[in-house]
Amino acid sequence: MSRVLLAGRMQPESRSVCVFLPTREQLSLVVGVKATGQELFQQVCDLVKIKEPHFFGLSIVKNNEYVFIDLEQKLSKYFSKEWKKETTKGTEKFSPPFVAFFRVQYYVENGRVISDKVARQLYYCHLKEQVLMSRCNHKEEIYFLLAAYSLQADLGNYREKVHAGKYFEPQAYFPQWIIAKRGSDYILKHAPEMHREQQGLSAKEAVLKFIKESCLLEDVPVHFYRLQKDKKEDRPTVILGLTLRGMHIYQEVNHVRQLLYDFPWSHIGKLAFLGKKFEIQPDGLPSARKLVYYTGCPFRSRHLLQLLSNSHRLFLNIQPVLKQIRKLEEAEEKKRYRESYISDTLDMDLDPCDKNSRGSGSSGGSRRDNRLSRQSTGSHGSSHTSGIEADSRHRVSVEMSVDEPFSIDRVHRKEKSCSSTVSYGSSGIDSVSKGRAEDDSQDDELELAVDEPEEVPVDEPLEGDQLEEATVGESVESLPLDAASCQAINRESLSVVQVTLIKMRGQSVESLQQVR
Repeated sequence: MSRVLLAGRMQPESRSVCVFLPTREQLSLVVGVKATGQELFQQVCDLVKIKEPHFFGLSIVKNNEYVFIDLEQKLSKYFSKEWKKETTKGTEKFSPPFVAFFRVQYYVENGRVISDKVARQLYYCHLKEQVLMSRCNHKEEIYFLLAAYSLQADLGNYREKVHAGKYFEPQAYFPQWIIAKRGSDYILKHAPEMHREQQGLSAKEAVLKFIKESCLLEDVPVHFYRLQKDKKEDRPTVILGLTLRGMHIYQEVNHVRQLLYDFPWSHIGKLAFLGKKFEIQPDGLPSARKLVYYTGCPFRSRHLLQLLSNSHRLFLNIQPVLKQIRKLEEAEEKKRYRESYISDTLDMDLDPCDKNSRGSGSSGGSRRDNRLSRQSTGSHGSSHTSGIEADSRHRVSVEMSVDEPFSIDRVHRKEKSCSSTVSYGSSGIDSVSKGRAEDDSQDDELELAVDEPEEVPVDEPLEGDQLEEATVGESVESLPLDAASCQAINRESLSVVQVTLIKMRGQSVESLQQVR
């Protein structure tokens, strides 16, 4: 499906760009030949009506990898040389458009962080495509559960008359390797049963459960980039995976990824780029134990540096928001448990006459009992009955100062709002040559150094009196990031000399772990 946003006639100084969305839709846009990534990004956001695009970015495909566009840079830097060539009247209508992708750039494990409905739907569609390409052979049951959530989100409650026979295509909900292993008949027989079990689950809750479960698959919320062990290597055999909580290093053997190292952010002492060379210094080990790989060109080195540093900073700043969400979810779970216990107790205390009247629905008390039971025991009810809708009074404010890059100033409540503000008071990045040409960066050394925990004390976020306990009547809703905060991530300079990353206290310094 394609949406077209073209001028009646293209100007000589304009270019046609085809942007693919996670929903498999295509946008045909026109931008100036000197346009920046931000101009194209804003056009996409306006057209799809997304209000909070903080976790998304524009990317191109280069050497079978997604390279995210620095929105401050001109598009001509990322597209082919044809971009700058003047178009003539004869070739204007036949020139193919340039291709870009609007996709997730920063992953989060809990969909409640994304408050914008359109952004959450696009995030869900992106993960759905990732699941179709996933291959975790030891977690086959998760794929069936994800298919059930996805069917519930897309089609609603299972209905015998409507959802009979082949009411969905297995290829749209299952990876190809499961279809080949189990067969379409097996899937069409058992998937509807799991779909039926989600009866009463709202579309929003189904999407949130899909996001949460899909992030448990190690090859879904991850960006993969190929590296070389040696400069003279014919083809890259090492794969770097940027995950939710750090990095994975894989070795490719017979086109199969084998995990070599798992580096949480707390276990990385320093990342350094020197031209094409990429060095990983594990925390707590001597420099002689560092891992050295090669990116192939300085352009890829700078792209990886920016993506790694931004992802690490987002990981640190989003932890208080996730912790607050978990606290509210636990409070809601306790509330549902208490209601379920009270409902069961009422059933036991009723005499036979009351039970008969309740079963016939002839009394107001029986209707109240039924309503109480539905609210307490139905874990897949609507967002109102399952206790997920937000208390409009609840608000979390998380701020960072320049001197204390990860301090929590206050947690307070305000009327008519439920959002989390994470402001980046200090980006930690010193830019000395933003406009430096790519060919001049051969000898630039780029570093990401992680300070020792004792040198930068960081209080545990949202502890003690700073966090007000959720009452029984409170519930959890999406806690979005501040727009200016997340846009600051995408607008960091690509030419970076040194990046200082702050480590959270409470994470131990461990030695290098190798997965045999």
